[in-house]
Amino acid sequence: MQFRNGVFIITEEDHCPLYNVSEELMVSEGILTLPVAKSTCLTLARELIAIASEDASYEQYRHGESQKTKFECGGCTGLIRFEFKKEKDFATLQMKLLAASERKDKLKDVAQFAGLLRTIDIFEPLTDDDLLDLATLLTLEEYPWGFPIAQKGDPGTQLYIIVSGKIEVVDDDGVTLAEMQRGEVFGEMSLLSGERVSTTIMAAEPCQLAILNHKNFRHILTKFPALQVFFYKLLVSRITKMNQQRAEELASGMVGQLADISLVELCQMINSNQKTGHLKLEYDTTRALVLFNEGEIVHAEINDLSGQPAFYEILGKHNGRFKFVHGLTAGEKNKDVIGGFMAMLMEGMRRLDDHRDQ
Repeated sequence: MQFRNGVFIITEEDHCPLYNVSEELMVSEGILTLPVAKSTCLTLARELIAIASEDASYEQYRHGESQKTKFECGGCTGLIRFEFKKEKDFATLQMKLLAASERKDKLKDVAQFAGLLRTIDIFEPLTDDDLLDLATLLTLEEYPWGFPIAQKGDPGTQLYIIVSGKIEVVDDDGVTLAEMQRGEVFGEMSLLSGERVSTTIMAAEPCQLAILNHKNFRHILTKFPALQVFFYKLLVSRITKMNQQRAEELASGMVGQLADISLVELCQMINSNQKTGHLKLEYDTTRALVLFNEGEIVHAEINDLSGQPAFYEILGKHNGRFKFVHGLTAGEKNKDVIGGFMAMLMEGMRRLDDHRDQ
């Protein structure tokens, strides 16, 4: 079977689990190349094979002018649309040399970016090849002094890594709460928990930030286990620090609204402070219960569910009331832990994330 050469560019994307707008798809000499560092979608590969094997032009001609032909792939939970960009065929030696030069320059830019990432501590465990893959997923942006990088209440859709300069976290009155410098990371809390940005982030001086969008962030958590461990630890550290004052109140019990503190933060707060007791939850007519023994979950129930399925169901609930009552009975203390806390928490947030994408 003969395949025509061609380069296609993604122009629209709606909940595609892998690919982003502006990424390129290429068919060259019978070889299909999808965006670097991304998993291969067999549905998309099948669509491209069918397109490249058709005996018809990629371009449509109307009134003597060529127009780009649009295609789409929607065989899973998402949808992407892409269009023909150019033939992957260079008629002259000069054109071939020009194309080779363009590829070389692009690889050089990626390699320089990867070299910059190598100097940041969190990427130290990655191999050189991994860093090159990661560099293709990140974008480097520059911000002037005083620029609002992220504002309170915004959807949390990006992860930021400070490459140079300094940023500051400010409250509603403009008072600086904290400063962050080169090598530090922010934005991961909203990406992992699904909550909106909780504080405003400003550029305290001209700075460069490496930015990772939501989809690519999920991709690197799967592809690079070392980074997954880093973000797990960072999540524990951030939530513990943010809620230290409220955590101290748990010793004598605590009552509140889930509108004021997310259930993810509440459970992490109980776990990191190794508290023992009943977390009782009320959502209109629904009741739920989570038992903690020295911070580990030994029981969860809601409606007809119990154990891990119940915990995942509970994490998906919002706008209820909670009450933490210190202490367990002797029988409750003998219950086995239903699973590793952080593993369950991250799996629960992944399910919430998948549900939002549907």
